[in-house]
Amino acid sequence: MSQNWQEKLQEQLEKLPDEPGVYLMYDEADAIIYVGKASSLKQRVRSYFVRGNKNTPKTAALVEKVRRLETVVLNSPVEALVLESNLIKKHHPRYNVRLRDDKQYPYLMLTMAEDFPRLLVVRQPRADANLYFGPYVSAQNMHEVQNIIRQIWPLRSCSNSQFASSKRPCLNHDIGHCLAPCTGGIDKAAYKEMAEEVSLFLEGRTKEIGQNLEKKMKEASAAWHFEEAARYRDQLAAVKFVQQKNPINKINAGDYDIIALASHQKDALAQVFFVRQGKLLGKEHLFLVNETEVKEADLMGAFLPQYYARRQHIPPLICLSALPENTETMALLLQQMRGGSVKITLPQKGTKKSLLKLAIKNACLLLSQNLEANEEQQKRRAATLLELVEILNLPKTPYRIECFDNSHIQGTNTVSAMVVFEGGQAKKSDYRHFRLKGDHHGDDYAAMREVLARRFAKAVEKSGPDEKTPAQTEAKNPKKPAWQELPDLLLVDGGKGQVNVAVEVLTMLDLLAAVPIAGLAETEEYIYLPGERNPIVLPQESPALQLLQQIRDEAHRFALSYHQKLRGKNMAASSLAEISGIGKKRQQALWQHFGSKEKMAKASIEELSLLPGMNKKAATAVYEKLHDIHDKTKE
Repeated sequence: MSQNWQEKLQEQLEKLPDEPGVYLMYDEADAIIYVGKASSLKQRVRSYFVRGNKNTPKTAALVEKVRRLETVVLNSPVEALVLESNLIKKHHPRYNVRLRDDKQYPYLMLTMAEDFPRLLVVRQPRADANLYFGPYVSAQNMHEVQNIIRQIWPLRSCSNSQFASSKRPCLNHDIGHCLAPCTGGIDKAAYKEMAEEVSLFLEGRTKEIGQNLEKKMKEASAAWHFEEAARYRDQLAAVKFVQQKNPINKINAGDYDIIALASHQKDALAQVFFVRQGKLLGKEHLFLVNETEVKEADLMGAFLPQYYARRQHIPPLICLSALPENTETMALLLQQMRGGSVKITLPQKGTKKSLLKLAIKNACLLLSQNLEANEEQQKRRAATLLELVEILNLPKTPYRIECFDNSHIQGTNTVSAMVVFEGGQAKKSDYRHFRLKGDHHGDDYAAMREVLARRFAKAVEKSGPDEKTPAQTEAKNPKKPAWQELPDLLLVDGGKGQVNVAVEVLTMLDLLAAVPIAGLAETEEYIYLPGERNPIVLPQESPALQLLQQIRDEAHRFALSYHQKLRGKNMAASSLAEISGIGKKRQQALWQHFGSKEKMAKASIEELSLLPGMNKKAATAVYEKLHDIHDKTKE
C-alpha cells in the first residue's frame, strides 16, 4: 500500500542531513513552490514544521501546501545561496516571490526584445526574449560591471516613452554615455551589434569578444581612425576585468554535465548536475536496477546511452565519477546524438573535481535514504497484508490480489478491466482489458458475470482447478502466464450483488474453495464477504481499507481509460463513414496504416494523401473531419 504524504514527509524531515545546501518544496501537483538555502538543512527545514511555531501567515500557507522535499548538499552556505538563486531563476516558485529574508538578489537584464536595448536591474527574471545575468550576490560588484559597460558600451538608459518622444540628444549623450539612437546617432544594426557585445561580456565569453575587438582595433588603426581604435582599445581592456569569482555561480565557462553513481547490491542511483554557461542551474537523480551487480564502470556504460537518448540537449563535455570501458565508443555515440563533438572525462583537479565530489556525496545520500524508505515501505506492506488476513479471515497472506470493474455510458459500450497487485504493489504487466460481448444495457451484474467467467474459465482450461496453487510468494515461476495464476483474493467493485455474482461464477467453475472473494462498495466504503449478512466497516485510517481502496480505484481508472479509448475510436470510425468519398476501402487503408484515431489526427494532409486510394481532396476532408472530432473528444 502506498504511504500517505504526511508519513513520507515526516520520514524526509527525520533524515535531513546536518549540512549546508538547498531545499526544494513541492505541492500536491509535484510543482516546486519554494526553494530555500540553509547552513544546516536539518535545522532550517525542520523549523517550518515544528508544532506551535509562530509562522507568518504566508509561511503557514506555504507549509500547508508542502507534500514532499528535495535537498542538494553543498560545500558552504555561500554556494547554497547562489544555487538557490539559480534554481529560483529557472523554476519561478510561487512562494519565493513573497517569502524571502528581505534578500532578493538582483539580475542585470539586457532588453534584447527592444530595437534599441537597455541594461536594467531587475529582481526576478522572466521567460521572455530578454537576457538575464546574475544573480549578483555583491551589489558592489554589479554596480562596477554597470559602470564599465556604461563607459565602454554606451547603451541608452531612458524609458521607452522618453525615447519615443525625444527630439534632441539628452545629457548622457553630451557626457559620452549614450550614442543618441533616439535622434539617429546610430542605426539599429550597429546598435544591436553593440548590445550583443555587452551580452558576450556579461556571459564571460572574454576570449571571443576579445578577438573581435582586437580585430576591429587593428582595422580602425590601419585606416587612421584613431579615436575609434582608442574606443576599441578601452573595450578590450574592459573585457579583461576580473569579475568576482564564485565556485557555483562562476564554475567554468561553457556547458557540461557532472554525473556520479552510487550503488548498493542491486540498487543504484545516478546524480546529474547541469552546468550551463558556467552556472550550476539544476540537478536530477535517477534510480537504476543493477540486477547483476556490475561494477561502476559497466553501470556507467549502461546508463549514459539510455539517459541521453531521452534528453534534447547533450553538452560538449560530460564529467563522470567512473569512465566506462568503451569510453571512445561511447563518445562517438553521444557525438552522433548531439550532432557535434562530445568529450567524456574523469576530473582530476579543480572546480570540476570539487563538483564531482558534491555529486557523489548527494548520490550516496539519496540512495541511502531511498533504501531505508523502501525497507520501511516493505514492512508496512507486509503488515497491511497480514491485517487483511485477520479482517477478511483469509487462509493465507493475499500476495496476489485481482480486482475487476466495469465501465459504460448510459448502458452502451460496456467494458471491463482487471488490475493485479502483488505484495501490495501494482503489477501492470498482468493488467487486462475486456471488451464485453453481451449487450448488457447497463446491467452491472451481467457484465461482472461475463468478465469473471471469461477470466477464470481460461485458468481452468489451462490446467484445471485441481492443479492450481494460489499465488503467495515471490519465488513463483515468473514465466507462468497470468491466466494460470489464481489470486489469493478476488476483489470486486460493489456490494452484496457483485459478491454474489462472483460466488456464482466461481461455484460454476469449481473454484470457490480456492479463491477468497470480497467486495468494496464505493459509496459507504463497506467490505462485503460471501455469506455474511452485515458488511465489515473499517475506519478510514485503516491501512487495510486504504489498500483495498487503492486497488479498487486503480481498476476503475483502468476500465474508464479503456472505455474512453474505444469511444473515441468508434466516434472516429463513424465520422469517417460520414465523409463523402471515403468508402470502406479508404477507411480500411487509414486504419491499417495509423491504427488509432490519435495517430490519424496527427497526420498532415500530405501524409494522408499518400495512402493507397487517397488523393488530396479526400485527405483534406479526412483531416478537417478528424480534427473537429479530436477537439470535441478533448472537450
